[in-house]
Amino acid sequence: MTPLRSLLPYLRPHRAAIAGVIVIGLCAAAAGLALPLVARQLVDGLSERRPVLTAVVLLVALTLTTAVLNGVGAYLQTRAAEGVVLRVRQALVAHLTRLRVTVLDHDEPGDLTARVTSDSTLLRSVVTETLVGGITGTFMLAGVLVLMGAVDPVLLAVCAATMGVAGLFIGAMTRQVNRSSAQAQEAIGAVGARLERMFGGFRTVKACGAEQREEADLLRAVTRLRDAGVRAGAWSAGATSTVEIGAQTAFLVVLAVGGARVASGDVGIGTLVAFLLYVFMLVPPVSQVVQALVGYQTAAAGAARITRLLALPAEPLPRTAGPAATGRVPAAAVGFDDVHFRYGPQARVVHRGLSFDIPPLGVTAFVGASGEGKTTVFSLLERFHDVESGRVTVAGRDVRDWPLDRLRAIIGYVEQDAPGLSGTLRSNLLYGAPHAGEAELRSVLRLVRLDATVDRLPLGLDSPVGHRGARFSGGERQRLAIARALLRRPGLLLLDEATSQLDAVNEAALRDTVAEIAEHSTVLVVAHRLSTVTAADRIVVLDGGRVRAVGTHADLLREDALYADLAATQLLHAGPGARTG
Repeated sequence: MTPLRSLLPYLRPHRAAIAGVIVIGLCAAAAGLALPLVARQLVDGLSERRPVLTAVVLLVALTLTTAVLNGVGAYLQTRAAEGVVLRVRQALVAHLTRLRVTVLDHDEPGDLTARVTSDSTLLRSVVTETLVGGITGTFMLAGVLVLMGAVDPVLLAVCAATMGVAGLFIGAMTRQVNRSSAQAQEAIGAVGARLERMFGGFRTVKACGAEQREEADLLRAVTRLRDAGVRAGAWSAGATSTVEIGAQTAFLVVLAVGGARVASGDVGIGTLVAFLLYVFMLVPPVSQVVQALVGYQTAAAGAARITRLLALPAEPLPRTAGPAATGRVPAAAVGFDDVHFRYGPQARVVHRGLSFDIPPLGVTAFVGASGEGKTTVFSLLERFHDVESGRVTVAGRDVRDWPLDRLRAIIGYVEQDAPGLSGTLRSNLLYGAPHAGEAELRSVLRLVRLDATVDRLPLGLDSPVGHRGARFSGGERQRLAIARALLRRPGLLLLDEATSQLDAVNEAALRDTVAEIAEHSTVLVVAHRLSTVTAADRIVVLDGGRVRAVGTHADLLREDALYADLAATQLLHAGPGARTG
């Protein structure tokens, strides 16, 4: 019960509705239980030529009452079940959006998506089958057995012995349902993960001619899903069939034994009719109890995966309702003090005693060989990851002491691969600054030289960008990401290879824009283009997880051999007349 117990908080707000559904179900069951007794009065009355109008009216009334109550109960049951699923999904969505970035280094996004869409759906059975069906089925089953004993204890013993044998098989089958349901849910997650992987690199798949390999992998995944679903369905169907076989066998045995008892005069024909009706009525509650067991096993499989997701490390809830309000943020100083970091216990060390101080304002560039942790500097500033030891400070304050929402509100961040977000250009630009006005949008578009591109589009700012910005070029996506960051008016702007896909004209324009921003913000740049680095006020050279040298381009060319080598070999995109050492 542990996985389902963890979901009790999502059931509590609906406990009144669930209790009401159970009460309605019990009333419908009580009305149904009375039917065979009234039927016995009708049969006995007809055989003894007594008035039967009252019995007929009661039969009709009880039948209608049972039907109406069952209909109302089914609607309320569905409503309550969907309410429970909604609350669980709300909790999952809230948790997913706050997951630590490190989680996605280990868990497939497609599998996490399946827990929201598929696993949560299984929780309907907690309400519809496990709670409501189990309770009402157990009550009705107990009522049927009590009334069968009152009608004829001998026939009850015969019926119970027959159904008991079926119960042994049903118990074994429900355990198999649990195992198969868990395998099916894991298979759904695997399919989602494979699809996410393929669509995430769709152009790479096409360019490498890997469609058939991806298709084969997906077909294997969906085949495993089919097999697991078939196994779960087979065991569930077997349990249901066993109930029906048990009930039919019980009916035949009771008919034979009961007929003999009628022939011997031990019971009347009305009693046998009533008992046989109860045998028929035995099937629904037994089926409900079996489905409750099956539903529990199925829901437990989904609940276990949901519980594991909710246990994944997440960031704290923001203190504000959304992004910071508009208004320019003062430039922020940045400091790294003896920082040690690696991406996991088994991963190599990225930073080993990294220390530097960057004053407010100006442009600082980070250079170094690939893998020296330049992008990691930005990740630590944004607290996508936390240091193992040492301190990272922004505006003189340890980033771990900042409320996350306030820390990120003063930072503008442009990633290496800055994707567009599905939606319109306007929604992409306003993503980090939803309160920005039209004039601000136009101003920032001019700064990044996107204004002419937007003016050529039939829908202007309301033009869709496509999946990951596919309707725009790589350079346009980069400029869009830069514009999005600038709209936040950050006190600290992080540009990670922000010019890698820009042509020389747009790169020169961006350098002018960055220089203007650096007059009132602190700008940190990771770049491999020499033309970008030479424009920096200071350059930090990283080597072996530490700071090797700090200085201007001219100073480092004279004083640091590694920087001179990088300038000559890696920083190849030099502008006209730029020195390469």
